[in-house]
Amino acid sequence: MNDVALIDARGIHTYYGVSHVLHGVDFTVHRGETVGLMGRNGMGKTTLLRSVLGLVRPRHGEVRIAGADMTQAATHAIVRKGIAYVPEGRGIFHNLSVRENLIMAARAGADGRRDWTFERVVQTFPRLAERLEHGGAQLSGGEQQMLTIGRALMTNPDLLILDEATEGLAPKISREIWGIVGQIKLAGIATVIVDKNFAAVSAVADRAMILVKGATAYAGSTAELRAHPELRVKYLGV
Repeated sequence: MNDVALIDARGIHTYYGVSHVLHGVDFTVHRGETVGLMGRNGMGKTTLLRSVLGLVRPRHGEVRIAGADMTQAATHAIVRKGIAYVPEGRGIFHNLSVRENLIMAARAGADGRRDWTFERVVQTFPRLAERLEHGGAQLSGGEQQMLTIGRALMTNPDLLILDEATEGLAPKISREIWGIVGQIKLAGIATVIVDKNFAAVSAVADRAMILVKGATAYAGSTAELRAHPELRVKYLGV
């Protein structure tokens, strides 16, 4: 088995103008593991993801993807290394049908795998199967999130990044999303999850990382975090 980390970011310092957002953050994700990226609003979680994906350039530090130095690489080159990103806000194509949103993303994985076919994705998301000819704008928020995740899986990724996985969704739909996240984990895909639902994240994640004001306040197992409620209160307010 290839044990090279899918993401190995070291000493990341990222700025927006003169605002110093990330302060020397290290972030590693290994194959097949699920990592919960946590922190209150405005602590740098999305900026860290954007720094890893090349959507914003770190001023200092190094980002290696599957062993290759991708610090200065374009985003499209980074995701071609096996990463799929489900951004906050979802970003589906509202003028395309559900079917078209899925098919346009279809491609083999970095190693040529095509495990996630259109048929498998539709089977995983029965709601989408019922709405294949609906336009993206006709879907509910939960259905749009399912479509975004399904579209990401169509790229056959080694790593799936979910930013605010269940933000704004009704509890019943959120439970469906978490069930799908569990299926993805069982399929062997590594996952990074950003979500405010500590119980749900900690139930599925192997490790957790908490950012406070752009610096790492905690990095360790979710089991340890669950066992120390004082840490959750201090860093997350839960």
